[in-house]
Amino acid sequence: MASSSNPGATGTDAPSISITVERNPPQSRLVELGIKSWPKWGCPPGRFPLKFDAEEMCYLVKGKVTAYIKGSSESVEFGAGDLVIFPKGLSCTWDVSAPVDKYYKFASSSS
Repeated sequence: MASSSNPGATGTDAPSISITVERNPPQSRLVELGIKSWPKWGCPPGRFPLKFDAEEMCYLVKGKVTAYIKGSSESVEFGAGDLVIFPKGLSCTWDVSAPVDKYYKFASSSS
């Protein structure tokens, strides 16, 4: 009569989707990930709504961002020197307080 947890159970909280921030990773990790071969992207200060249709990993060379996760009171701050992972399906608004310059890479099942 034992039962396993029910992943489809409904509750008052939406499924937890969160942003992962690795503060100032060592240079060896950046080299291992091949960051310098990733495309670059930048934006000026402002507010930008974003939806991640695939997992994104990025490394901020410069900038400062507070990301407000849609449907949550949670916010996450990250900036220059941080390695950040945005999960697939995440919707958030970036409040960019200092211009952003980042390397980024989307996860995919094929290259």
